Order: sequence, then structure tokens, then C-alpha cells
Amino acid sequence: MFERFTRGARAVVTGAVEQARRHCAPVVTEEHLLLALLDARGTKASFVLRALGAADRRASLEAALADARRRGGLSKADTEALAGLGIDVPEIVARVEEVHGPGALADDREDRAENDRRAGRPSFSREAKSVLERSLRICLGRREKTIGDEHLLLALTARPGVVAEVLADHGVTYDGVERTLGQGVPAP
Repeated sequence: MFERFTRGARAVVTGAVEQARRHCAPVVTEEHLLLALLDARGTKASFVLRALGAADRRASLEAALADARRRGGLSKADTEALAGLGIDVPEIVARVEEVHGPGALADDREDRAENDRRAGRPSFSREAKSVLERSLRICLGRREKTIGDEHLLLALTARPGVVAEVLADHGVTYDGVERTLGQGVPAP
């Protein structure tokens, strides 16, 4: 499948690996793919992210992703659904962090960082692999021959979960990306 990736898409994948290393993560996640897309310059996805206003809101995107990590990876929709059952996720997070320290549910603690640094190249999470596979299906569905970073962005917005929710909260939806691509994106 990687032979179909454009130079820009390959740069996003290697950038995601670097993001995972930088964050001392044992696996590359959808979040790392998004952060690598935000780092891209001169590509179709970078144009779309800029056109939709997300490129200038990186700090807000990162804060929203960090907030979701702090909730143990629960989306706002998950949190609201649990609240409907009488489960107060912010209260649970506060209690866990009171006992185990900040970021306990996110597993962002420093005691893990050194082990992860020694672990070598991180593997891809099941969800990140699913994004890569979905990007291929999107590419084929659009009758295109190569997988570009725009297909990775479309795949991230198409998958339910925290990353798609955070992107949507920042004005980046599947339909919005499609519409922007349809308006004509400068060739990288």
C-alpha cells in the first residue's frame, strides 16, 4: 500500500512516527497523524487545513486533544452519554488525578518516558492503521491512483472518535474537506 503514497503522504506518516517519539508514545496514533498533517507545508491537506482555518488554530487543537487524553481518550459525546447515565467523568478524572497525579488516565506520566525512549520505533495503533486503510479506500472511491495527504485528512474526519470530533469542533469536517478540495487545490 505504501507504494501508492505520494511524497506528502509519506512525509505525514514519518512525521507521525516523529510526533510519537517526541511525545514518548509507545504507538503512533490518529492524533500523531493529525499533528503531522498540521506540520505539512505545500500539500493539498495543508492548503485545506489553512482554508478551513485549522492551520492557525494548532494550539487550540492540541489543547482539545490533550483534554481528551486527560479524560482517558473519551470524546465529548462519550462524556455526555456517561453523564446521562449519572457518571460524572470530570469528577472521576479529578479523583484519579488526586490519587495518581496529573495525566494518570492519559498515561502521560514521566515514569514511562524513559522506557518508551529505549523501546525504539513505535508501532501503529489499530486506529492509526485503520486511518491508513481508509485513506486507500477513499482514494480508490475517488478514482485516484495515488494516496495523498488529503486522503489521510479525509480518513481522519471520516472515522468516529476524538480526532474527528476535535477537527469538527475546529471547522474541519469530511464534507468541508471534500468541498474545499472540489474548489480546486493548488498542486503541491
